[in-house]
Amino acid sequence: MIQLQFDTSDGSFERAISPFQEMIAYEILWKERNTTFKKLAETFQKNSNILPSELIYNEDKKNIQIIKRNILDILTKKLENNLGIVIKGTIDYPAKLKDAKYPIELFYYQGNLELLNTRSVSVVGARKVSEEGRKRAARLVKYFVEDDFTIVSGLAEGVDTVSHQTAIKYGGRTIGVIGTPLSSFYPRENKLLQEFISKNHLLISQVPFIRYENQDYRMNRLFFPERNVTMSAITEATVIVEASDTSGTLIQARAALQQKRKLFILDSCFKNPSISWPSKYEKKGAIRVRDYEDIKQHLLP
Repeated sequence: MIQLQFDTSDGSFERAISPFQEMIAYEILWKERNTTFKKLAETFQKNSNILPSELIYNEDKKNIQIIKRNILDILTKKLENNLGIVIKGTIDYPAKLKDAKYPIELFYYQGNLELLNTRSVSVVGARKVSEEGRKRAARLVKYFVEDDFTIVSGLAEGVDTVSHQTAIKYGGRTIGVIGTPLSSFYPRENKLLQEFISKNHLLISQVPFIRYENQDYRMNRLFFPERNVTMSAITEATVIVEASDTSGTLIQARAALQQKRKLFILDSCFKNPSISWPSKYEKKGAIRVRDYEDIKQHLLP
């Protein structure tokens, strides 16, 4: 048994638990097809201080063993046992994640978890980003790194990739929050970048391994917008470089406002006649900025 340190400020008692046991339980909870992050969050909200393992007491032992073998296979073959687990209620669980409307109960990680305690911003935007958008993203990230901010993004192609690569190029810190399990890579072109971040920075996933592997890939697309909510929650601000009216980035924009995070939208987005979302979000509280100096006024004294 591995002792995890619990946050007992709410009057709960510290318990000795097995992270691997909780991992198996979390994967089992996702076995039902109608399971969502929202439904899981509501379940745990109704059962305060309960662990995932305490919700599967009726599960058939044979099914538990099957999941256990599958998880062990993933750990040994795909992750080389390089995996960390953070459970809601423990000291390691970031308090800022609780600002999400439906806080995740558990997440997996590789790398330096201490990066979650640094000042951070999320720089996100279109996958099919323009060349000007690439330059803007790189310029912003360079300035953020110089001011000691950790750069958080989703390891997608486009703005995300530029953000991570630029942070690394200038000796900064970066966190990747991915929409696949830690054992998968999307897009495949970012496999080396993801591996580098997992070993030298921090890689986070809330996506269940077994559910992702067993269901149709079209259903797995739903995990990507959910990770945008987490990206917003763990940072103090989101910067949108470029995005269409149908971009998944707008899910993060909505989350940022709901979580009382700062939301910055580059002026170039407002000047794009083919989109209407920037003005809508400005009316809701987003901040229109021309350059890094505008952003800096809102983040640094």
